[in-house]
Amino acid sequence: MSVRNWGRVRGVWTVMRNFLVISLCKVLPDIEFKNVLYRRVGIKIGKDVTIMGSSFDIFFPELIEIGDGSTVGAFTVILTHEFENDSWSRGKIKIGKNCLIGAMTVILPGVEIGDNCTIASYSLVNKSIPPNTFAGGVPVRPLGKT
Repeated sequence: MSVRNWGRVRGVWTVMRNFLVISLCKVLPDIEFKNVLYRRVGIKIGKDVTIMGSSFDIFFPELIEIGDGSTVGAFTVILTHEFENDSWSRGKIKIGKNCLIGAMTVILPGVEIGDNCTIASYSLVNKSIPPNTFAGGVPVRPLGKT
């Protein structure tokens, strides 16, 4: 199934609502109010999480989990689905506690980022990262310990 048939994957009104809420949150200054709205579309957000102007998957935001004390940098993209020419897939994304996701990072479906990780800006996270790791690059690779 191609992206042209996305309406068969998820309800049109659900996707439209998610798009509006997530788009609004990109520009809202109040962090706690944004987190309330993100939770309303199903994203699991822990305590003291800071999200700065990021884009979340509008099809399956309920597959995203962000642990306590984590920060997601500006213009980061978190995707829980992928449309290909003849198929599509989805996967959960879990960001652990006390993580720092650098600006303009892309996180693909099925990835788990362990607790206390730092992901460098401009990284492509296409595989899981163990706890207490500093990682970065395209594609991402471990660069050291945090």
